[in-house]
Amino acid sequence: MIATTQEEIDALLKAGRAMGEIRDALKAATKPGVTTKELDDLAGRLFEEKGAVSGPKAEYDFPGYTCISVNEVVAHGIPNDTPLVDGDMINVDVSGHVDGFYADTGISFIVGDVNRPELQKLCDVAQSAFDRAMLKVKPGSKLNQIGKAVEREAHDHHLKVIMNLTGHGVGHSLHEEPQYVLNYYDAWDATLMKEGMVFAVEPFISQAAESIIEGTDGWAFLTPDKSYVAQLEHTVIVTKNGPILTTKID
Repeated sequence: MIATTQEEIDALLKAGRAMGEIRDALKAATKPGVTTKELDDLAGRLFEEKGAVSGPKAEYDFPGYTCISVNEVVAHGIPNDTPLVDGDMINVDVSGHVDGFYADTGISFIVGDVNRPELQKLCDVAQSAFDRAMLKVKPGSKLNQIGKAVEREAHDHHLKVIMNLTGHGVGHSLHEEPQYVLNYYDAWDATLMKEGMVFAVEPFISQAAESIIEGTDGWAFLTPDKSYVAQLEHTVIVTKNGPILTTKID
């Protein structure tokens, strides 16, 4: 989507705030002993309260309001009745629309108070890779500079990126043009960012794996070696005054 009016930007911000608030509520409710199904039930109630519609459920008939992935499950995890335990790595991915305008956001974090520095490093670098990528977001710049920034930040910390999971355009649907916002540098991608362009940027920072495989349930994506991955995602509007993060709650 290319947002061309203040009314469209305001609508995107409204949707982004709703998704961001649901994301943060699920993070706050995540504790050892809680199940991902209980977290998803909370999300369902919040979607209804906010007059919002779950993207995965509405567009893809996903068996949950949100995608909640644990440990070696990287993305598209189905909420289930397994209790979380101290030290689990969890990713909460929330997407949907309010009045036909979409936003997509996600965050990885560690459950409980266990000190797992190797996993915290993944989460920290997912954030710093996102921040580094935002320095490249401006009208007229090449979209591939986002992937270049993410890849460099990962490599600077001796980590890898998942190459077959990407960001994407978003706006009036959950997935639009640009089809891919890569997490690595593709010199052949000549796509230019335009004023008002809307897309989700989501670095996937990996301990070891560089690609994911599909799980047996037809939804979940896993690392083939059971290594861990952290993701950080926001919906971004390109402007001449810098990127607007619709899903960031200050």
